[in-house]
This record gives sequence, structure tokens and C-alpha cells, in this order.
Amino acid sequence: MCVGIPLCIVSAEGTNAIARNGVRTEALDLALTGPLEPGTWVLSFLGAAREVITSDEARLITDALAGLERVIAGEELGDAFADIEARGPVLPPHLAEALAAGQTEG
Repeated sequence: MCVGIPLCIVSAEGTNAIARNGVRTEALDLALTGPLEPGTWVLSFLGAAREVITSDEARLITDALAGLERVIAGEELGDAFADIEARGPVLPPHLAEALAAGQTEG
């Protein structure tokens, strides 16, 4: 399984960048995002920036990953998913449309 890690671009030249998140520093391939300016947050997978994200999204993802690490260590989840708990579950648009149309089975 591949888990996306939020990283902030520190320096970049063409499609090569150095990024960090306070815990780790990585060399990133920017071929999928194109050149990015320092300060830009990305979601990285296996050394490649796959998506530009906001700093708020980076914080939410980082909080969720920290919560999962706590659970794995046998600790309480805490408020790692507070944003999801506050809004409740949300269906992807295509499933919401199907439900609204009365389709409840595949």
C-alpha cells in the first residue's frame, strides 16, 4: 500500500525538488505536477509529487496520519479525524446522485 505524505517544497529546479514537513526531508520528482515554487505543499508518493494541496489539507492529512500511528501503537485516536467527525460521512458525487435517484443497490 502506498500512503501519501504531505511535504512542502523547499527548493526546486525544473522537475526536481527538495521538500520537507518537519519530520522528513526528501528529494521529489515534479514530473506529474510541473515546476513548483518554494512554499508549495504537495502530496508525495514514493518520491514523486502527485498533487498540489493547500497548507490546510496538509495539516489535516498530517493529523490523520499521526492519529493512525497512535492507534497502531495502542494509544487513543484523539482528535485526528475531528474534521470528518464534525461533518459526518460524505458520498462521492456519483454515489450521491445514485442515492438521490433511488438507486440503493449496485
